[in-house]
Amino acid sequence: MRTIDWVDDAVEIIDQTALPDRTTVLRLSTVDEVIAAIQSLAVRGAPAIGVAGALGVALAARLHADDGSALADAIGRLRAARPTAVNLARGVDRAAARIPDGAPAVLAEAVALLDEEQTAATAMARLGADLLGELCPPQPRLLTHCNTGALATVAGGTALGVVAELHRRGALGAVIASETRPLLQGARLTAWELTRLGVDFRVAVDGAGPFLMARGLIDAVIVGADRICANGDTINKIGTYAHALGAHRAGLPFVVVAPESTVDRDTAAGTDVEIEDRGSAEVVGFAGTRSTPAGTEAVNPAFDVTPADLVTVVVTDRRVIRLDRGERI
Repeated sequence: MRTIDWVDDAVEIIDQTALPDRTTVLRLSTVDEVIAAIQSLAVRGAPAIGVAGALGVALAARLHADDGSALADAIGRLRAARPTAVNLARGVDRAAARIPDGAPAVLAEAVALLDEEQTAATAMARLGADLLGELCPPQPRLLTHCNTGALATVAGGTALGVVAELHRRGALGAVIASETRPLLQGARLTAWELTRLGVDFRVAVDGAGPFLMARGLIDAVIVGADRICANGDTINKIGTYAHALGAHRAGLPFVVVAPESTVDRDTAAGTDVEIEDRGSAEVVGFAGTRSTPAGTEAVNPAFDVTPADLVTVVVTDRRVIRLDRGERI
């Protein structure tokens, strides 16, 4: 299934904030609705928000065809909706480049990106499954973090697409899905997708990952990325760095799976990336219920930086990059 698509002149998404209790399709017919969906995480995942940004530009080109100022403002707000994942700005810029050719050309470019991300997921799944067959013992037990399936892309996924491909091949042992605080993308979204796939899995608290690796219960860690810098530093959901340290200590492969659209050669290193802080509300409570004393403030970075020397290999839809062997992005 496509978790984001263009349907009858609007953007349709599966509302990720409603999962796993309800599968709700949101129909976004204005730029403001697309921006709100991105910022609220109704649509999330680097490839998915790149597509959402491009489709948002297509909406803007139709709605503001005769108002250049309003069109430029809409594009700027789309581009800035979330700062860390490179895909959003790239998707917006790619669609916006077709504005001189008219609204139909903008839509065609956005839909082309949609199709390309789906094709990329298929390629990543194949390459990643082949690689894990080489790096791991038969029937590997994998730890994954955050959500990297169809919800984070268009269909298939990045890291979770590899997991699904191993499952289809009968070559998967089991999966531990890190819950991914504070919004539980692993416990809510990855668990939902793994259930639909029929994959044997368990959920673990984020902090358990390195201990489970040390106890020999994990054969490899496989994650996605929101940006991969020119030096190989990987920006991904907060908690990824801790899993990478655990994998390094335990001598386990740490595998990053992301499309070429997430590789950012224009950013030298992770220190150059703006890390989004989403404020205290997501940390001091959950689902409207406060879990800390009234007035408590929190620091809430949405992402962290895993240094390149902790990454074994990067798998994209076009290539396998063995950082552990000195290969370069």
